[in-house]
Amino acid sequence: MRPEIRHEAFEVLGTDRPGPWLVTCDHATNRVPDWLGGSLGIAPEDMARHIAYDVGARGLAIALGAALNSPVLCSDFSRLVIDPNRGEDDPTLVMKLYDGTIIPANRHVGPPEVEERLQRLYRPYHAAYAALAGERAILAIHSFTPCLKGRAPRPWHIGVLHSPEDERLSRAVIAGLQAVPDWCVGDNEPYSGHLPGDAIDRHGLQKGRHNTLIELRNDLIVTEAEQVDWAARLAPVLSAALRAVAG
Repeated sequence: MRPEIRHEAFEVLGTDRPGPWLVTCDHATNRVPDWLGGSLGIAPEDMARHIAYDVGARGLAIALGAALNSPVLCSDFSRLVIDPNRGEDDPTLVMKLYDGTIIPANRHVGPPEVEERLQRLYRPYHAAYAALAGERAILAIHSFTPCLKGRAPRPWHIGVLHSPEDERLSRAVIAGLQAVPDWCVGDNEPYSGHLPGDAIDRHGLQKGRHNTLIELRNDLIVTEAEQVDWAARLAPVLSAALRAVAG
């Protein structure tokens, strides 16, 4: 399915879908804009890793949007350029080192360069997010690598991340997922689900919208067929959870 709205910073699919969700993918691509030279100075194999984007997450988000009959918003720039899932004052907004890889183009980045990235990419993405959200519940789709360098393997198939400020929907999703045989489900795993100023905080918690963040282990959603299969399995659980909390 082709995007119906395309901007340098984002793409939107399914704008006319009436479903109750806004499906988002904050780290959908590893694209570096031409005005940054199309490269951040790291090797292609690093740009293909999870440090540059959430592998498989875009396809899963698009498949979930179709399964839930709801619109989808995807970023169109690498998280290494600027991370839309961080607050503007977050020290990790522009990463200089990530999972053992130095990002040369970011090592000496100063306030003017960060401001340009905010103006051209980060803020337009969040403006589109705010415009699309309306009365919808937020379903944020991410993926995680099976193992960070020097760390223990991550056993979870899927993680649900949430904030204690409003975990109603996530708790219902976790209960539904844990009822499925053979799924290893993480509760705020592989890491905690709340950072002040992140996308869920900004568009979900601060606005009183139902919200949840789903993390799939990226080796499970490499192909389009795997993404569609996981979307088909997740959609009924998500729909039942939202009905349970929203009535």
